[in-house]
Amino acid sequence: MKRRQAYISILLLSAAMAASCGKNFLEEEPSTAVSVNGAILTEGDMMEALAGTYRIMNGYFLYGRNALLWGDLLADNVYTSSSNSGRLLPWNSYMYVAGNAEATQLWGQHYYAILQANRILAVNLPETATTGQLKGEAYALRAFLYLNLVNWYAKPHTVNPAADGVPLVTVPTSIGGAFIKPARGTVAQVYDQIISDLDKAFDLMPATTPAIHAGNTNFLSKYAVKALQARAYLYKGDYENARDAALLVVQNGGYTLASTAAAFTSYWASNAARTDKLETIFELNNSAAANNGVEGLDYMYSRTGLGDMLVTDDTYALYTATDRRRDLIFDGTRGGQQVYYVNKYQNTGVADRDEIKLLRYAEVLLTLAESYARLEDETNALIYLNMVAQNRDPQLVAYAFTGPALVDAIIRERRKELAFEGLRFFDLARTNVDFTRQNMGAKAYSSYVDVKTTDFRRILPIPEVELSANPSIVPNPGY
Repeated sequence: MKRRQAYISILLLSAAMAASCGKNFLEEEPSTAVSVNGAILTEGDMMEALAGTYRIMNGYFLYGRNALLWGDLLADNVYTSSSNSGRLLPWNSYMYVAGNAEATQLWGQHYYAILQANRILAVNLPETATTGQLKGEAYALRAFLYLNLVNWYAKPHTVNPAADGVPLVTVPTSIGGAFIKPARGTVAQVYDQIISDLDKAFDLMPATTPAIHAGNTNFLSKYAVKALQARAYLYKGDYENARDAALLVVQNGGYTLASTAAAFTSYWASNAARTDKLETIFELNNSAAANNGVEGLDYMYSRTGLGDMLVTDDTYALYTATDRRRDLIFDGTRGGQQVYYVNKYQNTGVADRDEIKLLRYAEVLLTLAESYARLEDETNALIYLNMVAQNRDPQLVAYAFTGPALVDAIIRERRKELAFEGLRFFDLARTNVDFTRQNMGAKAYSSYVDVKTTDFRRILPIPEVELSANPSIVPNPGY
């Protein structure tokens, strides 16, 4: 497909890129989507458009791989094996540039999904429990997408809320036009939009999911919205509101942690969406009909797949022998060398693959612990920290730290709990710390060890195609 010379808006540009990227799953209209040229006239149309938005997010340029994989690879949890398939090699070495295809697709596919959400939100249908649920999900998905965009392409809110964020587009092209050229909003403005969208989502969504779709973890529920808002407030550094949002999930969401080793093992071995509120709050469907095959996150990690991405030795060393989470790392060999494989994704050998977990209850509990700690309520901070830590390691002596040591312990537990789920880099960014990526020597494809807070590569490049098309967009420094 020839690139148009005229700028056709970020959203339509994203759709154009999707149509031109070879064997991308967006070559054809997602099977559960209303066409971008089709009208949304009924609740059924809304549901189909919403399902299409979830499907876009499942692509490997987004949460089916890259958007999650980089959260550990660019941090300190994993590295690329010297014996690899050739995928994503520049990312292991921090060698991406403004023309990098993956960074361009991350940007474009986010805005393509935002386009779909905006179309749903512009629908003018009578207010019912169903339309409230579906619009609530669309608001929440848009907030989720913007939260990740602003964290990949802009400075953290905790560092500089006045810095350039990302363009905010909140209406479909049928209303705003196809030739808009929006500038980047500030980081603070993007966060304001995220929080506003989540407030609207929570207010719109009924307590009980209407029958239009299944009440399982493949769809955002009312308290999944609050779990996401707790994450947004934490990243913003607004610890009072992070505490309050997380508390609503704990007190009213009905979620639980796996109570036994067998339940924990069974949970991670499962490839099905959950209806029992055990551990998972929100995850993307990765079914036989809609997964990324050899390009998926699971395949990149699994020793029965490509196994390109391996666990650093110092990450493995964080876990004690009695920590159940250590069983989610497999001690094996690759190229004749001892290595550690990620074992969170265990269903690469079957057609119906592992669900892609985006919000889990343990994260909410650790957000609550950190918020209390930063608000100097150490008693409650320790309650929620130990709730997770001692559940995962029943032999662990309860944490009793105070002050900065307590915050450090919570961040460390976040690293252990959420490893290989894409959040580690954001924790390092929002806490604004220099960090070291362990040099794995001959086991690794290459190394880029010391990542300073001054390193411009901590923020991804605004894509060249975007800069060329929209003179209102300013590039990120260094690219």
